[in-house]
Amino acid sequence: MLRLAFILKRHLPRMAGLATLPLIRSLFWLARALGAERASDCGGALLRRVGPLLPSHRTAMANLRAAFPEKDEAALAAIAREAWDNLGRTGAEYAHLHTLFDGDPAMPESLRIEVSGIDEFAALRDDGKPGLIFSAHLGNWELPAICAAKYGLEATAVFRPPNNPAAARLVQEVRRETMGGLAAAGPGAAFRMQGVVERGGHLGQLIDQHFTRGVVVTFFGQPCLANPLLAKLARHYDCPVHGVRVVRLPGLRYRLELTPALDLPRDAQGQIDVKGAMQAMTATVEGWVRENPGQWLWMHRRWRPNMLPKAAADGAAAAPSRPGTS
Repeated sequence: MLRLAFILKRHLPRMAGLATLPLIRSLFWLARALGAERASDCGGALLRRVGPLLPSHRTAMANLRAAFPEKDEAALAAIAREAWDNLGRTGAEYAHLHTLFDGDPAMPESLRIEVSGIDEFAALRDDGKPGLIFSAHLGNWELPAICAAKYGLEATAVFRPPNNPAAARLVQEVRRETMGGLAAAGPGAAFRMQGVVERGGHLGQLIDQHFTRGVVVTFFGQPCLANPLLAKLARHYDCPVHGVRVVRLPGLRYRLELTPALDLPRDAQGQIDVKGAMQAMTATVEGWVRENPGQWLWMHRRWRPNMLPKAAADGAAAAPSRPGTS
């Protein structure tokens, strides 16, 4: 629910003064009182109705038209509604992150979360080496960091705090209660993250958002900017890079999938190529989104052609359509 308050503050100016810490805490405790399933259902239902009325819905539809030109408007609108539903559910589920991993591992039917790639996870945890993990805003994207903490993987999650100070404060409290290490993006963050890897730890980051000083990659056939941090760390420390995603299943259940280490491209000197590595990670994310398009954050302005380097921007201008520009 705290994410819902943040969205309403951002997009509904008349309510801007209402998105204070007391309001956000009230929504949080309301979601907790409802129970996990009812809170998730209510959050999804609310944003299925409110989301299409918000300005960012236009961004979502523009992104979808460019990503899936073969689909008609009705099909694209259905994906957008599902994306709003997923966002509403994810926001409401913040109040229950501390319980979503409850259950008896000896009784899989009692668990809300099934983990695919458990052997990869155990190897990553027990090999005594540093490791890097990338993910995306799919399903409930908070769960991989909680899973790492539950299963004893020393991991630090990189996050970007919400713009709303009240929401940022509560999000930080929830994450500290349920997750392992946390590193806020911002000045000096790169040095702290480098320190995690130097100590033999594991660093996780969502890589599917615009990064102004990033490298150019192709996502759904269009150039965009990606944060090169994980690729630079992989090059410097020559450590494995895994992907992890969350797939939302019916009945407040999820599947968490960890990929094997990616075979990243290398340059003539045998070192990992930063741009090529980010493209490989981005291609993996695109494959995930194509499988479950209604579970990705389409309302984010992932493609920003006006901010691309000149050569990439010229190429984008020559293309028949560009996502997220309307």
